[in-house]
Amino acid sequence: MWNDDEIAVGSGFPMHGHRGMEFNKGDVPLKVYQIWLLPRVAGGEPRWDTKRFPKGDRSGHFVVLASGFDSDEGALPIRANARLLGATLKAGEYIRQALGPSHRAYLVVASGRIEVDGEPMGPLDGVAVTKVAVAQISALEDSELVMVDTG
Repeated sequence: MWNDDEIAVGSGFPMHGHRGMEFNKGDVPLKVYQIWLLPRVAGGEPRWDTKRFPKGDRSGHFVVLASGFDSDEGALPIRANARLLGATLKAGEYIRQALGPSHRAYLVVASGRIEVDGEPMGPLDGVAVTKVAVAQISALEDSELVMVDTG
């Protein structure tokens, strides 16, 4: 499941099981993605974590933000066979993202406008990317991207 929400200044979600963690104490509306992935093994203790990922570190390429693979050092650990990646692109830049034929990915434009293999996408648009070895992502304007790779 992929859910995008906007939290108004000084508010949050109604009370629920993990209350108090999703409130906006800033001075501008907060955009949040809730991304739910199937775990490798059912059950287990719920957990959450947080970490800063400066946008400059992912300029012009994808960076692994969270991962279920030990090889992705520095990423937040998750218990799924997946990676969450983020990238920023300036207008005119592009990324050729290797996926492999067995990978499935879901790409969302957090902001900006891009083309994926020639198909245009705008803010908050999402696309499933399957059965391609490499996806070409071109920025039509300054853009921020989020992708889940389940390969």
